[in-house]
Amino acid sequence: MENKTFEERKKIIYEFISDPHYVPMKQKELAVILQVAKEDREELGRVLEALLGEGKIELSKRGRYSKAQPRKAVGTFTSHARGFGFVSVEGQEQDIFIGENDTGDAFLGDTVEVAVKGRGGRRPEGVITKVLAHSVTEVIGTFERSKNFGFVIPDNQRINRDIFIPLERTRGAVTGQKVTAEITDYGRGRKNPEGRITQILGEASDPETEVLSIIMAYGLPTEFPERVENQAERVAKPVSAADRAGRLDLREEVCVTIDGEDAKDLDDAVSLRREGEHYILSVHIADVANYVQENSALDWEARERGTSVYLADRVLPMLPRTLSNGLCSLNAGEDRLALSCIMTLDEKGKIIGHTIAETVIRVSRRLSYTGVQKVLDGDPEEQALYPELVPILLEMEKVSALLRKRRRKRGSIDFDFPETKVVLDEKGHAVDIRPYERNAATRLIEDFMLAANETVAEDYYWQAQPFVYRVHEKPDADRMQKLGIFIRNFGYRLRTAGDEVHPGEIQKLLDRIAGTPEEAMLSRLTLRSMKRAQYATDCTGHFGLAASYYCHFTSPIRRYPDLQIHRIIKENLRGRLNAERMEHYESILPEVAKHSSEMERRADEAERETVKLKKVEYMEQHTGFEYDGVISGITAYGMYVELENTVEGLVHINSLKDDFYEYDEAANELRGAHTGCAYRLGEKVRVRVKGTDRLCRTIDFELL
Repeated sequence: MENKTFEERKKIIYEFISDPHYVPMKQKELAVILQVAKEDREELGRVLEALLGEGKIELSKRGRYSKAQPRKAVGTFTSHARGFGFVSVEGQEQDIFIGENDTGDAFLGDTVEVAVKGRGGRRPEGVITKVLAHSVTEVIGTFERSKNFGFVIPDNQRINRDIFIPLERTRGAVTGQKVTAEITDYGRGRKNPEGRITQILGEASDPETEVLSIIMAYGLPTEFPERVENQAERVAKPVSAADRAGRLDLREEVCVTIDGEDAKDLDDAVSLRREGEHYILSVHIADVANYVQENSALDWEARERGTSVYLADRVLPMLPRTLSNGLCSLNAGEDRLALSCIMTLDEKGKIIGHTIAETVIRVSRRLSYTGVQKVLDGDPEEQALYPELVPILLEMEKVSALLRKRRRKRGSIDFDFPETKVVLDEKGHAVDIRPYERNAATRLIEDFMLAANETVAEDYYWQAQPFVYRVHEKPDADRMQKLGIFIRNFGYRLRTAGDEVHPGEIQKLLDRIAGTPEEAMLSRLTLRSMKRAQYATDCTGHFGLAASYYCHFTSPIRRYPDLQIHRIIKENLRGRLNAERMEHYESILPEVAKHSSEMERRADEAERETVKLKKVEYMEQHTGFEYDGVISGITAYGMYVELENTVEGLVHINSLKDDFYEYDEAANELRGAHTGCAYRLGEKVRVRVKGTDRLCRTIDFELL
């Protein structure tokens, strides 16, 4: 084994151990048989350790090495458009990679048995040996008809096989229509899956049909069952004297709602007053739990939905509009039942006391973010519309700044991405795409809601009551390490303490890159390096907010966890949270938290898909137009360019005709082999819209 590289030695030893006639041996025995010199025996140990780490060999309790036997695992298969896939196993952090030739007959979403055969790089690899169950039974796609049969091209790019439809099962569908197909045979070997058309949604190019296909693909409910609508009608009665009994009456207090102009479910109102040197900040939240009783038809429907879904052209509410836009909406000038978090702040913005109470309020005025921003900017016309509120709004801005300063001081991270605002015409066509910027007015409400959420979470943590928290785990050390290596290319550093990074260090990085060409790209990369926040029954803290205690208390109209904890709070305030009720909540809350996290993810993905769809639709109308943009991503097949309106498109490497460009992964750039010309992240470029693909929801640019 002299003069061999480490990889060559690994190969020799693995082949020796894999030989059918090999008998398990100890390291010393291997060294003798393979005639390893004494000075090389340390290297032999490293080779064996490497093979163990890759899962190719195993070590018995008696210290003997043998070829690793493929271990079996059961998990969920996710296919990729390029043929390969992954199997996720519950409780296992890393997915198992399945090569294109090892997927067998598995279909997207199948529960499969997989034989793990070792590691390729850092990820375990496997072969699917058996399909145990199918979960995807319907496919949404575009129908194409030929003379003797039809087929459905799935919208979901992860389903990389068309669905064959016999003519007698086409339901009269014609080429170009968007349809739903039920799978009747999943196919084997090279045979395509087979199905039948169950529903014709409409023309594929119709905006209504396209969004409906996304809704159906994600299994989002569009209509409420009749019994749920009827129950909502029955409970939605005006606030009476009996409803007000026993509640803290705050109807004389000046409180306002501040929302977007088109918002209809107003679930939070705020008020602020001075009391000596202190501020009394009240966050009033619609008392939805008063109308949605536990285990009612309304409750089960809300629990199943988990969240309202805000798509580009419509809202799929968690509760019927009779409640969400009616009696549970804090409409100005009307008595409304609320659950209020009343906080006392000192002159530095520290919360030094609080009360949580069932209240009755009457909103003084409905305000919009745009209007409040104008007031804060000193616009005389806007200030003249409600002069009595101007001093309160200016005071609110001051308190908001104090709260934000305290959060920043402890290390809270503030990702300030411009969200996408899609403007549609009356037919649902995208007529404008622009960034939806945050301003002082939106931050003001955000700061007040964060303060209430933290206050309520801390209160119930120390009361040791069953509760649903919003948790955000610390990021993985290796992902932070990768991020640190990457940002060094731009001259930035991310300080870590051992394997851990403090959220304050991430905020310092965001502050340093603010205003630079690479800001948007590095901010998104930083966000992707972190874990996703979720709901849990254990209070493990919120990394991004640098908060020890956090929950979602402020939106019970549109989020089920908020409604659930409102019930607990109300029972506790009324002295009804006895041992039996606590045991009840302890038994149901883990599933509530898990399901709510899953429904939130589903809603997020559907919302992103509709925005992508509308971006493609908009840019389709602007083919040939020229725009300024910033390089937001570099890959082996080209570079992504983001425009000022948040639209992102790909400049394919094949369209760069002035040179032969190669991808330098270490430098994260495309470099010309002959000219040395390089394209790097954050650079400004001018592009022309080359084309779009609605099915893949992609946009192609070409450099000018």
